[in-house]
Amino acid sequence: MTSVIVHYQELGLKGRNRPWFINTLVRTLRDALRDIHVTEVRPIMGRIEVRLRDDGQWPEVAGRLRWIPGIANFSRATHVDADLEQIAGHVAASVAGCSPCTFRVSARRADKRFPVPSPDMERVIGRRVQDVTGWRVDLTRPERTIFVEVVTNDAFFYFDKERGAGGLPVGSGGRVMTLLSGGIDSPVAGWRLIRRGCRTSFVHFHSHPILSRTSQDKARSLVEQLTRGQLHSRLFLVPFAPIQQRIVIGVPPALRVLIYRRFMLRIAERLAKRTGAQALVTGDVVGQVASQTIENLAVVGAAATMPLLRPLIGFDKDEITAEAQRLGTYDISIVPDDDCCSLFAAKFPSTRASREEADAAETDLSIEQWVDEAAAAAVVEDFRFPMVKSARQETTRT
Repeated sequence: MTSVIVHYQELGLKGRNRPWFINTLVRTLRDALRDIHVTEVRPIMGRIEVRLRDDGQWPEVAGRLRWIPGIANFSRATHVDADLEQIAGHVAASVAGCSPCTFRVSARRADKRFPVPSPDMERVIGRRVQDVTGWRVDLTRPERTIFVEVVTNDAFFYFDKERGAGGLPVGSGGRVMTLLSGGIDSPVAGWRLIRRGCRTSFVHFHSHPILSRTSQDKARSLVEQLTRGQLHSRLFLVPFAPIQQRIVIGVPPALRVLIYRRFMLRIAERLAKRTGAQALVTGDVVGQVASQTIENLAVVGAAATMPLLRPLIGFDKDEITAEAQRLGTYDISIVPDDDCCSLFAAKFPSTRASREEADAAETDLSIEQWVDEAAAAAVVEDFRFPMVKSARQETTRT
């Protein structure tokens, strides 16, 4: 029988709460694989087994498991009875006729009631493999490792491990709202929180009809990609041009971008509270652009009352780009579009504004009214995975 053995790492350190974390991951796996018709997903002694109906399901299953937070690594495995002779016979049969190589056997006896210690299992299985292949044992740098795991009534063997996303299962870390610009950084920031077990909604600010719809299309594509990790996402598309036009009239040019961003945080916070989110997430990086100096980050962040998380704050662009490429968001992010923050922006923006300057610039602005109007005008779209394409709601008003 073909199985997938899923290993977790950080979940094993959770003490009394460990069963809850493991059950959360099991439920996520069942949801992620619900249209593939796997026969069973079950926790077994420090690991999770996914039983496949046939080998042909493996490529699709593997592609989905790579995205699921909480998984340290996973392997396609053969499930046999917990009997040493059967294990050795099945392993030997599976490698008979393979090309010559060096090898080692790595056995783990999760259930100590199994009568044969791990070193003895390795010797017996290794000798049987040598008998049918002539392979040479190399315990230090083998070309192939045969992994064997024995649990209470089951045993598994496999040859390769695939790296998982790591982190914690989605749903174990609370809810957040990610401000999604459409650039390279913010999708990576959102993924960082998903990977820590947080379920994130997304808010994107656009300046249509003054600018094109390209940024909205990019935001949809980015959310669709990230939904592979959390299986359900909600995107708020907020028309921001009316606020920008009013800010241009009443705010000095050098402070416009900072005031734009302060309003974005306020609107995002208003929407976050409706969804039950407990924090805001941005893709800010110290010093990357004029609005991201320490002084300006402090001025912008002061507009929020709930926690503001900046998971990329100390990263450099190469590190963020590499992660975006791994996630598959990079090619979406680099599609040219019109950034709403560049609309009506000053040629020489302030790089070291003070909170007093920002507060003074907003004195004559109808902050609460504008935030209410923008939040009410937000269009809500839902995304789900697995899906043939994004499951978007009819256009609605919040």
